[in-house]
Amino acid sequence: MNISTHFKALSLLVVLIAAMACQEKAEQQVAQVSTYPEALQKVLEKHGGLAAWQAFKGMQYQIQRGESFEQQFVDLEDRREKIEGRNFISGFDGENYWVKADSTYKGNPIFYKNLMFYFYAMPFVVADPGIRYETAPELTVEGKVYPGIRISYEDGVGVSSKDEYFLHYDPETFNMQWLGYTVTYRTQEVSDKIKWIRYQDWQEVNGLQLPKNLDWFHVEENQPTSLRNSVPFQAVNLSQDKFADETFLPVEGAEMVEE
Repeated sequence: MNISTHFKALSLLVVLIAAMACQEKAEQQVAQVSTYPEALQKVLEKHGGLAAWQAFKGMQYQIQRGESFEQQFVDLEDRREKIEGRNFISGFDGENYWVKADSTYKGNPIFYKNLMFYFYAMPFVVADPGIRYETAPELTVEGKVYPGIRISYEDGVGVSSKDEYFLHYDPETFNMQWLGYTVTYRTQEVSDKIKWIRYQDWQEVNGLQLPKNLDWFHVEENQPTSLRNSVPFQAVNLSQDKFADETFLPVEGAEMVEE
């Protein structure tokens, strides 16, 4: 075999191996999606598909906070994060929580870590590992009935594994419409008080349907009643490249925060 023929054969082998790897990954993704409840599969597909979401490595966006903006950077694989606000910069570098803030800052970097990201990246984040699914009671708002999926977590998953979420969707379009959630971070006790966010306005970002706004509602007897406030998300960017590790390291003057 001459050098040219050998090179062609080697190149073909490389192509075949790459093709087999891509096929195997695609089959794994299909198998992964098939383990979710059918309703969740349809919701994920409606919003662009889980495989498309998993192709991205980094996300950043701006949250409008009154007259100012808050910039958030998130590693989609390991959920490292940096948040730049009006009076603080905080982050999680994979091991440590840190913050640099002025005297007006009243936040909790551990509680706030991934909080807005988690709400914003629905429904994709409820396909994370370590999640249990059940059928939730239907939610009725202004005469329209929304079927739902109850989401809970295995022990040790996340900072507050006793949190629960209730994802409700349009039965005709399978667009996500409402998210109910409980908060257990401070008490670590199961809560029966549900807060509600409406998902009504969507924007297309790199083929995915992501919210334009998150609308928090007043609640009576665990049911959403009237609009309380709306939080716009702008300058959204998804990247197939990871952020540099330096992005999430503590800035000069930052303090470490203990859990």
